Amino acid sequence: MSVTREVMLESWEQPSLGQSWNAWDGLWALLVVAGSFYAWWLYRPYMDGYEVAIQIGSTLALIAWGLYWKPARLFTLAVTVLTVLALWRYGADYELRKSNFWLKYFLESQAAFMWMSALYVLATPTYFAAMLTRSGFVGKTATALTWCATVMGTTGLLVRWRESYLLGADIGHIPVSNLYEVFILFALITALLYLFYEDRHRTRTMGGFVLLAISGAVGFLLWYTFDREAHHIQPLIPALQSYWMKIHVPANFIGYGSFALAAMLGIAYLLRLQAETHRPDGLLTRALPPLDLLDDVMYKAIALGFAAFTIATILGALWAAEAWGGYWSWDPKETWALIVWLNYAAWLHLRMTKGWRGAPMAWWAVIGLFVTLFAFLGVNMFLSGLHSYGSL
Repeated sequence: MSVTREVMLESWEQPSLGQSWNAWDGLWALLVVAGSFYAWWLYRPYMDGYEVAIQIGSTLALIAWGLYWKPARLFTLAVTVLTVLALWRYGADYELRKSNFWLKYFLESQAAFMWMSALYVLATPTYFAAMLTRSGFVGKTATALTWCATVMGTTGLLVRWRESYLLGADIGHIPVSNLYEVFILFALITALLYLFYEDRHRTRTMGGFVLLAISGAVGFLLWYTFDREAHHIQPLIPALQSYWMKIHVPANFIGYGSFALAAMLGIAYLLRLQAETHRPDGLLTRALPPLDLLDDVMYKAIALGFAAFTIATILGALWAAEAWGGYWSWDPKETWALIVWLNYAAWLHLRMTKGWRGAPMAWWAVIGLFVTLFAFLGVNMFLSGLHSYGSL
């Protein structure tokens, strides 16, 4: 089965806002604004003007996300319900996580992360089984597992945010401050990006490959939890006590998640190409996603990731200027971020101006992930600099 350019374009067609706006859209926007206002009313003592501005921007972005992609609404509702339930069960007593049934086994942040991990790992072979058997039921099960994992993980992050404040107002912070927390963020963003493309292109054949990357992150997360006990909430070091962290880190990980997704689809592309060459009528040729679909999503993922990573790099420079007095210092982390940026800039340049596609670009996407992985983890492990607080 091939996917024509017309089909791919049709799957992305969206009516204009004026044409598509209806009562449900208005209700969605109203609920988001009401929820945001209530959150501000509860936590305004902890917020300064910059954080209020970030909240307003996040509210508008959430409304736009739900208008553009309808499944985001149910996802947001599920996360909101579970988070509010957890906060209600906690009240003002952090120690309840040890005795309250719902907190201890489901909604306390660490319990939610364990559920997330188990569900992502289960979803991975389920997606491959759906691809090989072409079973619609198995495919829907894989999608449901991935959605449930993402709901639990997002709930866990939000609950962890509240837990940090229950430990003390001077300890409280957004949970994107260390490797433990950002690996969870990476898994969630990658999963949401994949689910978006799954919905848009109406196929689940890419799922197993993307979930492999997420399961790899889960494996690291479990090792980091049980071997290093990194799941304990710690106070922020002075370098991270800034509102910039709330926007720089999420933007960075939209980039990382997009690049990881593109790399895994690059692997699928190379496998499909190999199967078509040597066994054109074989099982893998029939089961693997079409080459033009993989090429299209790989390109879109890298384009999105490059845009997010560019914004994150600019925000990081502004943060550096405020924290260290200069926009750029050729710190190892900054240098490797520039290498990552140049790598994907070159990829997009050759794709858009020279029309490069196919196996070379798939290999490039795969190799690019290793470059990105070194910039993310390798620099922390082997090089020292201003960003050394992110070490293992």
